Formats: sequence, C-alpha cells, structure tokens
Amino acid sequence: MTRERKRQLFSLLIIGILAVVAVWFNTPWRPQVQIGSFERDLSLRLGLDLQGGSHLIYRADIKGVPEAEIEEAVAGVRDVIERRVNAFGISQPIVQTSKVGEERRIVVELAGVHNPETAISLIGATPQLDFRKEVSATVNVDDQTGITGPTFERTALTGRHLKRATVDFDQVLGAPQVGLEFDGEGSDLFAALTRESVGKRVAIYLDGIPISAPVVQTEITNGQAIISGGFSLEEAKQLARNLRAGALPVPIELIGQQTIGPTLGRLSIQESIAAGLLGLIAVAAWMITFYRLPGLIASIALVLYAVFFLAIIRALGVTMTLAGVAGFILSIGMAVDANVLIFERLRENLRAGKTIRYALTDGFREAWSSIRDSNVTGLLSAIIMYYFGSSIIRGFAVTLAIGTLLSMFTAITITRALLHLVMAWKATHRPFLLAVKSMKAL
Repeated sequence: MTRERKRQLFSLLIIGILAVVAVWFNTPWRPQVQIGSFERDLSLRLGLDLQGGSHLIYRADIKGVPEAEIEEAVAGVRDVIERRVNAFGISQPIVQTSKVGEERRIVVELAGVHNPETAISLIGATPQLDFRKEVSATVNVDDQTGITGPTFERTALTGRHLKRATVDFDQVLGAPQVGLEFDGEGSDLFAALTRESVGKRVAIYLDGIPISAPVVQTEITNGQAIISGGFSLEEAKQLARNLRAGALPVPIELIGQQTIGPTLGRLSIQESIAAGLLGLIAVAAWMITFYRLPGLIASIALVLYAVFFLAIIRALGVTMTLAGVAGFILSIGMAVDANVLIFERLRENLRAGKTIRYALTDGFREAWSSIRDSNVTGLLSAIIMYYFGSSIIRGFAVTLAIGTLLSMFTAITITRALLHLVMAWKATHRPFLLAVKSMKAL
C-alpha cells in the first residue's frame, strides 16, 4: 500500500470518527456530555426570536455621575443585571447597552421567560450600594422629613467594586452583620476613603438610604468592611444574597416591556428549518445536475457539513437566533462555492489532456488559493461584525465565522477524501470515470 493510499485511508477514518461523534452530539437523547471533569450541556440553545420570551428596556439614571464615569457606570449596570438573572436560573440572557439621545438604556432579552414579572422584580430589587464621606459635621435639616444629620458626599466607591458579601456575627454582641470584600480597585478606593476620613463618618447607602455610618478609627487597607445596623438574621441573609448578586452602580427604571409568545417563536423555528432544508436540497440538486457523481459526493459532504455545524453549535453553547440561521444559510453558499471552484479546475485540467488522477489532484491545489482568499475575507468580515456589532449582528457573525472555517474543511478535506475513495473503489470507479467524462463534455 502506497503512502498516499495510507494517508487517504487515515483521512477517511478521521472523518468517519468525527461524523459519528457529531451525530452522537445531535441526538435528542444526548443532552449532556461528560469527559472526566469536563461537562457540557448539548441542548440546542435558542434565542428570544426563536423560542419567545421577554424583552425589557431600562433607563439608567446617570444624574450626578461625572461625564468621564458614565460609560463605566452603565457597563457596570449591564454586568450586574446579567449576573443577577443568571444567578436565578434564567438561561442565556442577552443584556446590552444603548444610547438614545442623552439617555442611557439597558436592553434585556430573556429567552423562554414568558412571565417576566419575576425577572423584573429581581432586576429591580438589586440594591444600589455606594459609600459616602462626611464633608461637614454641621447638622442640616431635611425639608421633607425633618430628620437631621451630617452632610455626606458621594465617592467613587460603589457596588460595582464589591467582590464578596457574607453573613457573620459581631464577636461582642453576637448580632448578625454583613461582611464586604472589595476587588483590587475597590480596595484602593476604600483605603483612600478611610485614610481621608479618620475621625469622621463614612456612610453606607443602600438604594439612597443610609444603613450605617460608622466613625473611621484608622485607615483600612485590606479591602474589607462590615455593614451593621440591627439586622435580624433573615434580613442579613437577604442583604448578603442581594449584594452577592451585584449592586447597581446607578439606579434604573423600567420604561419598556414586550413579550414574544411561544407561538411566534415556534413559527420562526419552523420557517428557519424549512429555509435551511430547502437551501440544502436546492444546492444539492444543482450540484448533481451540473457535476453528476462528483456533485453527488459534494452534496454528501454538504450534509456532513450541516451535521458538523450543529454539533459545534451545541458543543460551544452558541445561542441560535434568526440572524444566526441567516449566517448558517449564507455559509452553505460559501461551502458550495468552494466545490464549484474545485470542479471547474478539474474540468479545465481534463480538457487540457491530464489524466483523471492528476486532474483531480491539481484541481484541488489550484483552487486552494481562491478558496483561501475568499474565506479569509469572509472570516475577517465576521470578526469585524462581532467586535463592533450589537447582539443580533454578533449572532450572525458567530455562525458565519463557524460556517466559513467549516466550509474550508469540508471542501478541501472531506470532498477530496470522498472523491479519491470513489475513484479507487472498483465498484464506483467506472461510474466515476463516466461522470468525469460527461463533465469534460459540458
């Protein structure tokens, strides 16, 4: 057996193993895969437009936030909301920010959540935590409530710097309290705040209400603080849970809500599946009509391409949206384009008088540069769209990038291996020769 034949058989073996694994990934009774400590849920994740759900729009209150800190504050709100809904089992939320005029908004898409009231209450209940320094010991009077107290000023230390919140107990009185631990930036800010406030109060505000205002005895450099205020054990636990979910850097207000019903989502799924199958069938029919047996082989490779694509989507946990389906269908065309380039080079080589084996080998080699250039261009476009685009554009870009890489593998590796197999196998050698001759005559 020649080295070339061994290489071809090895390629076929690898393709066969990958195909079996891909089919195994796509079976409906295989929702989980576990290899050692690695575990992955292989359920196909569908976006809001495919399975229905809730679309929420919040407006961030950025009054009083310095201009240079607005972007970071709004981004912090986005991150907190995403952690919040994830913590309560809402799968694959999409949370993104936008600017409408002078307003800063946060758009939340919760796929599969058809009763959004619980999610709204959870998001709205997330506390806004900030630390304020005493700027005047002079007693002032609140015109609305008549309550007196010192004057406090906001600082840069907010809930977005919070790393951990735990319940513990005062060592003297045994009263429940909440311990806070800040991240690196928060530790530095807290150290500077306590250093400037020795002998003064530092107030901890939760949702605009002071919950504690201890007098700073010394600078605290370890990034840890205690919230105490006569909490019951349940109150301390609830506060710690809320703070662990993340405190909002700025307040938010729900200004828009839309629920997409499951019926509309099912209709989108049905139409997407129909579009994908119709595209595959139409492309396969065209390839077989124009290229005979090689076209049939390319169609088989195209089916494997679809199976591999779905397996990769499941394995990576990519959420499929209508835009993602569009990217998949477009990548089918790119896979076919690669096969067309190869078969046209094969036809030209046959007309030039080359033998079938050399015409096929040279056809793949000569088509590679065109396939590479077109696919690299498409891949770069997908990367740019993902980097600069919104969530919808990113869904399209991800599936397009996966499809682009997979189409190159399908056209160059799978199609070539199958063509060499058909050409070498006695039962299909003669039909292959006849089909290639008919290609030459076209």
